[in-house]
Order: sequence, then structure tokens, then C-alpha cells
Amino acid sequence: MVKLMATITVRIPEELKQEMRRLKHVNWSKVARKAFEERLRREEMRKAAEGMDRLRQSSQTPEWSGAKEIRKWRGGDLS
Repeated sequence: MVKLMATITVRIPEELKQEMRRLKHVNWSKVARKAFEERLRREEMRKAAEGMDRLRQSSQTPEWSGAKEIRKWRGGDLS
């Protein structure tokens, strides 16, 4: 299966470009692609964590205690 690839343009300082030219064995497109993928993954994880935090905050009941609930289930109701 052939993956379709889009083309983007990234502007970098000329001195950085000169340094990159010296490292001819490095596939800079691959380096950039991996960096973009990693950043997207981190942003997705951040967004998911924020959603979990919102869910956790919205589901908190002030009088509810996990320890008390477990004691009830075990038959040792200590209300």
C-alpha cells in the first residue's frame, strides 16, 4: 500500500540549514516527520488527561468515601 504524503514548508535559520547540509546521511524529512508525530501524540495525551480531570471533578461527591463504601460492601457498615 502506498501512503500519500503531503508537502509542507518549514523556515529555519540559514546557519541551521548549513549545519544540516554537512550531515548528508541524515534524512531530515524523516526527522521532522517523527518530531511532528511525537508532538501530536503528546498533545493528544494532554487533551485526554484534561478530559479525565474534568470527568473526575464533575463526578466528585463531597460526602462520598471510597473506604466507607468498601466497608459497606464487606458488611462492616461504619456510617
